Amino acid sequence: MDHNKQWQFLTKAAGLGKLPHALLFYGQEKLGKKELAVKFAEHLVGLNNRADFISIESPSIAQVRELIQKLSFKPYSAEHKVAVISQAHLMTREAQNCFLKFLEEPTDKTLLILVTEYPSTLLPTILSRVQKIRFFPLKGFKIDDSEEIVSDLVKLKESDLAYKFQYAKKITAKDSTADIKEILNTWLRCFRTQLISDNTSKTKEILKQIQSTQQLLSTTNTNPKLALEILLLKF
Repeated sequence: MDHNKQWQFLTKAAGLGKLPHALLFYGQEKLGKKELAVKFAEHLVGLNNRADFISIESPSIAQVRELIQKLSFKPYSAEHKVAVISQAHLMTREAQNCFLKFLEEPTDKTLLILVTEYPSTLLPTILSRVQKIRFFPLKGFKIDDSEEIVSDLVKLKESDLAYKFQYAKKITAKDSTADIKEILNTWLRCFRTQLISDNTSKTKEILKQIQSTQQLLSTTNTNPKLALEILLLKF
């Protein structure tokens, strides 16, 4: 992907000493957002300087706390410490709130780059404290419009049983336009990504249950609403 405009903006801001404390790279999947974030981080700190560059994906609350602690120290040899947080939309509310406290009082000489396909899943207070850089697909690039599904997933993970069952009823209603197959595929991608940083038995169990639900709905006449309710019990 060609990101000349984004690159020129970033390098010009860095050259003028006008970089913000936090950036948000957002846009559809497979547009090179993370790659550009890493490239810019290496441009700022030096290609082989790993002391001043931190990269994490879908961070847990523990990882966010560790990151904040690392950023509290002055840069080792570069002008800035830079952290790239990809799959930022998979942070829990607890992790986002912890992260928000840092954004409210950022450490000097630090730059945070959040990377996400689903900015609406981040807290409004986080969005208000980052400078947003949008990435657009090239002409003819197929767009996977699943932001609403991921936003719903974030809510489901933190909701009570009544809300989860109401959601299952809504998406399996006869007049619903929701594509259950697309929903399950999106959930599967999200939890597989989460497994990288949260390799717990619960996450593994959810992944197995999603795959089992997909198989049931594809090969049997099982009740979709009941199958989804059983799946949501695992969340």
